[in-house]
Amino acid sequence: MNLEINQDNLYLLLPGKIAWMTEMLIDDKNIGIVEAIREIYSSDTYKKLENESSKIWHLGPVALYEKLSEEK
Repeated sequence: MNLEINQDNLYLLLPGKIAWMTEMLIDDKNIGIVEAIREIYSSDTYKKLENESSKIWHLGPVALYEKLSEEK
């Protein structure tokens, strides 16, 4: 069994992290789900998250949300 995270399998980790970040964004900003998802996917944090070499994929959703919040 291959337990190594690489660019080819990183996509398996992203939905869970995005879901948590979306919920936090909805609660904090009182916005809709579509707007929250758009904000996440258009962020620099997401661009880094989808790139395995950035290594921020190992962060939990709270830390990722803090990075997202720091962008604005």
